[in-house]
Amino acid sequence: MPDTKTDQPVQSGGDAESFTGPHRFEMDGWISRAPFEALLNMEIVEVGEGRAVLTMPFLKEYAQGAGLLHGGALVSLGDTAVVMAIKSIVPPETHFATISLESKFLSPVRQGIVTARAYAEPLEDRRLQGKAILYGEGEKPVMEFTSIFKIARDARIKGVSFLK
Repeated sequence: MPDTKTDQPVQSGGDAESFTGPHRFEMDGWISRAPFEALLNMEIVEVGEGRAVLTMPFLKEYAQGAGLLHGGALVSLGDTAVVMAIKSIVPPETHFATISLESKFLSPVRQGIVTARAYAEPLEDRRLQGKAILYGEGEKPVMEFTSIFKIARDARIKGVSFLK
């Protein structure tokens, strides 16, 4: 319920600013899960040479109203898999971000583990391109994902530190 004095949501245990950021945190390493990726229980299986394989279980909390895996969770897995592929070809702590993405849903996910297989390659003008195919049980393709990323001019990430 909003606080009528500040129009900010009231959260127990602190003020709105402590919940809404900016946040500072440490990651286990350059190629590791960020807090959101850990929240979705994504696992990094393999990363190297512009390629990555990640998995994510279909937990009940990730279901949409019809009981299928939410499309946003699938997109997040595809995007994260491409990010890990990119991290394997750019210098550590390079700041880059998704500037466009497209998802093509092929089949619903009703249960099990989803696997994303991604690759990335550099384009011109500080841009990178990534693609991923996500597979459900029985290696059935469930989503095709494509994206473009751009490396920031000030390429160092601020507010995040990486343990070595």
